[in-house]
Amino acid sequence: MPRENMASLIQKIARQARTTFKNCGSSPIGENSKGFLENQAKLRNLLHEIRAEDLNIAPRKLDPSPISVPHNPPVTYMHICETGAFSMGVFLLKSGSAIPLHDHPEMNGMLKVLYGKVSISCFDKLDNPPDAASEAQFNPPVQSYQNNALRRSILRSVGEYTQHSGPCILTPKKDNLHQINAVDGPAAFLDILAPPYDQDDGRDCHYYKVLENGDVKLETGEQKEMWLMEIPQPTDFWCGAEPYPGPQVTL
Repeated sequence: MPRENMASLIQKIARQARTTFKNCGSSPIGENSKGFLENQAKLRNLLHEIRAEDLNIAPRKLDPSPISVPHNPPVTYMHICETGAFSMGVFLLKSGSAIPLHDHPEMNGMLKVLYGKVSISCFDKLDNPPDAASEAQFNPPVQSYQNNALRRSILRSVGEYTQHSGPCILTPKKDNLHQINAVDGPAAFLDILAPPYDQDDGRDCHYYKVLENGDVKLETGEQKEMWLMEIPQPTDFWCGAEPYPGPQVTL
C-alpha cells in the first residue's frame, strides 16, 4: 500500500517538473540559470522519495514465457502525463532486456529506479573534425557511404542503479545518450523527459551501436572516447503499453 500522504507524491513530482522545465531553453542561460538549478534540485529530491508502491506498481516476477511480437514485448511503458514542457511515465523491463543506446535531442531527462536493478551506460556526443571518420580504423571496416552515420562520443560512465539510488540525470549536452540494461531480474523506472520527443520539432529518437572491439569495461571515474554509428531501431527491441495503475495526475 502507498505510504500515508504519498498518494500526492507523483502529483508533486509532476507539478515540480512543470515548474522546472516550463522555460527551459527559452533563454541563453537556460539550464545554467540559478532558478533552473534550484528547481532541478527540488525535483531530484522529490524523485529520490518515490517508490513503486506509491504508484500501485508491484515488482514483477521472472517471466518464463519467451519474448514475442506483439504479445510479450521486452519493455512496456505506462503513460502518466504529458504537457508541452515534459512527459512522464514508467518503463518496465523484463529480466535480461535492455533499452538500446539512444539519444534525447536538445532534451533534459531524469530517471528514478522503482524496483530491480539497471545498468546505465552514458555517452556524450563530440564534434566530428573534418575527415576524422575516414581516418579512423574500424573492425570490421566501415563503408564510405556509412561515414555520415558516424558520431564521435565519450563514454562517460557505466553505473548500476536501484530503488535506493538517486535519480540518473541527462541534459542536452551531458549524458544525453544512454543504454539501459535490466540486471539480475526485472526492473522498472520512472522517466521524465523535457521537452517530450516530437519528430515534427526535431526531437526524434535515434539509435546507435558502438564501434568497438570487445566489451568496454570502465573503472570508476574513467572516460573513453569512442565512435558510434546511427542505426535503425534494433529489430529485437520494441516497447509495448500497459495501463498506469497509480494516483491520477492533473496539471
